[in-house]
This record gives sequence, structure tokens and C-alpha cells, in this order.
Amino acid sequence: MEELSIEIYTEFIKLDALLKFAGLCDTGGFAKELVQQGVVKVNGETCTMRGKKIRSGDVVTVDKYKIIVQ
Repeated sequence: MEELSIEIYTEFIKLDALLKFAGLCDTGGFAKELVQQGVVKVNGETCTMRGKKIRSGDVVTVDKYKIIVQ
């Protein structure tokens, strides 16, 4: 599994925006599809809310990628 460390400078970032910011999705539409298909996990639990607030310390996994938010 490939780990990506993403640093945010705000209180939170929305899940779909994080996927784009991390470079895993080209468009917001693709990010939305991934989330709705149930292939995205937040802190080990499947998440289907694309607007979920992701905060520092959260771990998001998609396929073979693990995003650690700092």
C-alpha cells in the first residue's frame, strides 16, 4: 500500500476535495463516483458521504493508497 502524507492548513477538508488534492482523482465528478461506490474508507470504515469533513489525524484509504492527513 502506498502512503501519501497530506498536510492541511484549515480545520478540515471535504473528502472529495481531499481525493482531488492528493492527486487520486482528476475531477470532482470522479471523486464523487469513488465515494458513492463505497471504495473509500475513512479511519477504517467505508464512507459514502463525499462532503465528510476530514481533519488532521484522519486516515483515508482508496484502493492501494493510504492518505494520512496532518
